[in-house]
Amino acid sequence: MRYAMIMAGGAGTRLWPMSRNAKPKQLLPLIPRDGKVVSLIELAASRLDGLVPQDRRYICTGEGYREPIRSVLPQFGDAQILGEPAARDTVNAVGFTAAVLAKLDPQAVFAVLTADHVIEPADVFRQRMELGFRLVEADPTRLVTFSIKPTYPATGFGYIERGAEISAVPGAKGLAYRVARYVEKPNIERAQAYVQSGLYSWNAGMFVWSAATVLDCIKRFKPESYEGLMKIQAAWGTPNQAKVLGEIYPTLPKISVDYAVMEPASTDKTVQVCTVLADVHWLDVGSWPSYGETLTKDAAGNSLGGESTEATSLLVNTKNSLVVSSDPKHTVALLGCDDLIVVHTPDATLVMPRSKAEELKLVHGKLTDGLK
Repeated sequence: MRYAMIMAGGAGTRLWPMSRNAKPKQLLPLIPRDGKVVSLIELAASRLDGLVPQDRRYICTGEGYREPIRSVLPQFGDAQILGEPAARDTVNAVGFTAAVLAKLDPQAVFAVLTADHVIEPADVFRQRMELGFRLVEADPTRLVTFSIKPTYPATGFGYIERGAEISAVPGAKGLAYRVARYVEKPNIERAQAYVQSGLYSWNAGMFVWSAATVLDCIKRFKPESYEGLMKIQAAWGTPNQAKVLGEIYPTLPKISVDYAVMEPASTDKTVQVCTVLADVHWLDVGSWPSYGETLTKDAAGNSLGGESTEATSLLVNTKNSLVVSSDPKHTVALLGCDDLIVVHTPDATLVMPRSKAEELKLVHGKLTDGLK
């Protein structure tokens, strides 16, 4: 049967001071939709409507986020929240989910989605995800990833080189390809060459695969993780479930699924790494400038986010600036500013040039625990 898992474990340090350890970016009400402001994880869950039944949807997140997530997504039962006792990167989040699902259903095929992306239009996304499921159901040795046409030579994304077209599966022609090469986060020179070639796409960080197949890949490519995951699987559903998870999971080697599985699998002949072209508008909301791309801009290129409104934000002779506030009673005024980002919360205010947004982690590293 078909299942889906939303990965929601990111800390979101580049969205400080709104994103905190206790309330990370995926839980923040930031995205304007239909007259209200919703969180990224609410958007991610809604994208599954009509694709996977609610009782077969899961969220893998830090155990400490269980209750906050359930408060915004009460339709997810307690058993549908896979709580990690420690953050061990994406290969273990995927492996944890695969181990649980394979025990419940040896034929499980599941999608892996992210909780920090804006993807539009949603109906096209569902169509491409549906194709991913059909590709795996036709051949369980396939590992399907989703790729996005690059708009600039990003160095923070993985790149996928398209190989031979897959046409045997209905609806796959022109959309599904074998992966010739999978490169994680290249330097700027290589990224520029990839974009110019027209043969490469960004890896969207979303996948569809058989639980059994991805576990076999972890067994071969990351056996240290596999050994621990099998212990967790054996204890799952027993009185020792929480004890074994708490003891074993924090010891698993910390590495991404891209490095641990996708790169070695792309040159392995026992599996087929495939990609589906997702012709959607895809935005990774990982920083304040990228968040600003989700908002409407005025004639001067300024935008307001969070609880900021024209009544609480005064921008005079200011251009290309972003103001975000979580306090509707607090006025933020900018005079003669260009390319500035201002983020206000009741206990912290950030002011920085837009060009320094990627350096925000330097500030985060100097904060006291109460502000992180």
